[in-house]
Amino acid sequence: MVYQADPARYQTMEFRRCGRSGLKLPAVSLGLWHNFGDATLVDNSRQLLRRAFDLGITHFDLANNYGPPPGSAEHNFGRIFKQDFLPYRDELIISSKAGYTMWDGPYGDWGSRKYLIASLDQSLKRMGLDYVDIFYHHRPDPETPLQETLRALDHLVRQGKALYVGLSNYPAALAREAIDILNDLGTPCLIHQPKYSMFERWVEAELLDVLQEKGVGSIAFSPLAGGQLTDRYLNGIPSDSRAASGSRFLNPDQLTDEKLAKVRKLNELAQQRGQKLSQMALAWVLRDDKVTSVLIGASKTSQIEDAVGMLANRQFSAEECAAIDAILS
Repeated sequence: MVYQADPARYQTMEFRRCGRSGLKLPAVSLGLWHNFGDATLVDNSRQLLRRAFDLGITHFDLANNYGPPPGSAEHNFGRIFKQDFLPYRDELIISSKAGYTMWDGPYGDWGSRKYLIASLDQSLKRMGLDYVDIFYHHRPDPETPLQETLRALDHLVRQGKALYVGLSNYPAALAREAIDILNDLGTPCLIHQPKYSMFERWVEAELLDVLQEKGVGSIAFSPLAGGQLTDRYLNGIPSDSRAASGSRFLNPDQLTDEKLAKVRKLNELAQQRGQKLSQMALAWVLRDDKVTSVLIGASKTSQIEDAVGMLANRQFSAEECAAIDAILS
């Protein structure tokens, strides 16, 4: 059956300007880090992408190493894109990244010009695209000169292979330096993608202020702390959960009694707000408009529906903010 997008898709989503650019992003974006590799049925991945777009999620976020195995998320996305989303290409923001290991030898990792240009060429072939909307350097490279990495990003924009560039996992001081270099090159940094959630608040010390000062947008990944900020673990660790699966991204040792006690208190507060814990956690990341978009993962369409439903109640009173801070402290 030929996919036709819901004609009401733009009525459910809030769009927010990304820094001082001309681009607006949906408040909720869909990340393809998990559940789009070869270990997942393509039909399930297709249903997730279709439901997301039907709800106004126009931004799909990938990286060269997403899978497993690395590259498979882009390949599977490309198959689905060709079959379902080709007529909607100009309504979509598709991003990819490079910075983690992709192939053997000294040229398959980090931030050299050689690696970044080759990696984006490979990503475009896997996805069947002429260009990506955003191309990120995925993590700082301690050995390659920053100028070389950023000149490669600038070059890719000038080649027409990316419309915008971004940074991910850069600490505040290095982000400031990189943003200044990109401005001098004439290819401004559009966006920074840091890890940010109620349980991971490092960005609040400096990074978000740097981004606001420089007019750069931000998109938070892992806003639900790998599923910890959901109702999944209120009564322990279910046998079919990520924490029980042997995942290196969430293991049972992280779910201490102290952590679970905080989760239960946060859940009580969410219920008082008439929300699920996951919805409150997403709304909290967006609470003061320093963050442009939250990047969710999903294994079920209901999780996408819940995330978009959060937009109906994303404001917090001073008392609620104080209560959350007290729980988290």
